[in-house]
Amino acid sequence: MASSLKPLAERATSVLRSVRSVPAKAQHPRIRPLHRSFQTSVTPPKIPDFAFAFDIDGVLLRSSTPLPGAHEALKYLQESRIPFILLTNGGGKSETERVAELAEKLDVDLDVGMFVQSHTPFADMKEYHDKTVLVVGGDYDKCQRVAKEHYGFQNVVTPGDIVCAYPDIWPFSKIFLDYYKTFAKPLPKPINPASLADSLKFDAIFVYSDPRDWGLDASIILDVLLSESGYLGTLSSKNGDASLPNRGYQQDNQPKLYYSNPDLWWAASYHLPRLGQGGFREAFAGLWNAVTKGAELEKTVFGKPYQPTYEFAEGRLRAHRKKLFGHVGLNDPLKRVYMVGDNPESDIRGANDYKSPHGSEWKSILLKTGVYQSGTEPSCKPTVIVDNVEAAVRWAVKDAQKQRQ
Repeated sequence: MASSLKPLAERATSVLRSVRSVPAKAQHPRIRPLHRSFQTSVTPPKIPDFAFAFDIDGVLLRSSTPLPGAHEALKYLQESRIPFILLTNGGGKSETERVAELAEKLDVDLDVGMFVQSHTPFADMKEYHDKTVLVVGGDYDKCQRVAKEHYGFQNVVTPGDIVCAYPDIWPFSKIFLDYYKTFAKPLPKPINPASLADSLKFDAIFVYSDPRDWGLDASIILDVLLSESGYLGTLSSKNGDASLPNRGYQQDNQPKLYYSNPDLWWAASYHLPRLGQGGFREAFAGLWNAVTKGAELEKTVFGKPYQPTYEFAEGRLRAHRKKLFGHVGLNDPLKRVYMVGDNPESDIRGANDYKSPHGSEWKSILLKTGVYQSGTEPSCKPTVIVDNVEAAVRWAVKDAQKQRQ
């Protein structure tokens, strides 16, 4: 893990200073529909010692459609001044854009201080801001724009940029060239193995969101990882050298590979879960294994269920709590956090395994509205399984009251 990412929790409040935190109500004036009220028999304390972290897909939304009770549950928490954040392995857009969309769909006021998506921690990797990086995944050039306009990366190249400049780099993508040409930008340097000083060189590879063209993206990532010092179009002479560690693979100053999201599955509009970025990661791992005959693939994976992402999220949650209650709130410790999710392998495993540097207890609540299939045995056992997000909030508020008695 890059040293500049530690400790993530302490640095979480400064990651998105360049992103304007504006309540979505002001950005999206609208006539609010009438909703039934959220019912619970428990009255929360003035300064709650608990908080929530919600996944989004399969918890609050199914594809782009709000799930029943999502608005009511979040509105209740806001009116009760119970802190919560949205913690998702999704991405592909800026935090500002995503939060505005969520506020509109869920009919609640949100800001970026309450939101962490898969690639949010990438913004803090300032050692690459003045380098040339390859950004993979997402629709059109949205991830490229996030990296440049919101995170501060100055030289960002996408596979679409490369294939438009050199169509032969992946011949099977020619059918998609019209799509790539709608957003492709000139390369900062040509691919020129004969003169490396004037050739395109990558210093890091970031998979921001789910790749759309797996063949093109995998081919270019593979080329870069097999290159000499990240120069695209070269091959390292160290590859396959049995006298070197890892038989010479990734031993020639090749760039680091970063994934933002480990999820194999996610809950889309289709009735069965769909492959996510984790599917691409596993596919590329198989390709790497076949090409290198079993060499280890060095990579760093962010997102749930990994400790650094939960540390970052807890830092964001504590900052939001301070905003609600000021220093008074900080004098009353945050004793527990309820992680509400639909994916046993990311939401539940992450909450169960997380070791809070602040001593907060994280409890996991698994819903039946997403990846988890009701009636099956979850791969990671949650604290409790409930029907939906409303039931999750009711259970957690009651549980918090029991803990205070």
